[in-house]
Amino acid sequence: VQLVESGGGLVEAGGSLKLSCTASGYDLEDGAIGWFRQAPGKEREGVSCMSGADTRIFSQLFADSVKGRFSVSADFAKNTVFLHLDNLRSDDTGVYYCAVEDRRIGNCGLGRKTYDYWGQGTQVTVSS
Repeated sequence: VQLVESGGGLVEAGGSLKLSCTASGYDLEDGAIGWFRQAPGKEREGVSCMSGADTRIFSQLFADSVKGRFSVSADFAKNTVFLHLDNLRSDDTGVYYCAVEDRRIGNCGLGRKTYDYWGQGTQVTVSS
């Protein structure tokens, strides 16, 4: 299983980015997809998660710190999910990872220990 994130970069506060996570060797419709981030000197934290299939999203969840600013979408035909980051702030800076929890039953969650596969991450830097 390989997860590849892309779309990170340097953006000014208030700006937007769209992160992508493309999977190979795993059908993203079979599990939950989580987005996590890790700032320098801090623990990795859950940002968002989702599960879905075809054109439907069955569940999604956002950390309080990103509610109303981040959203998720998916193109399951391309085995790719997206994290849309809007109204970015300096404290959103960090390495963003996507992860998959295989065969998740019920709503997705933000606990990193339940996720089975991880990408290498993409850097997001927000300048103030």
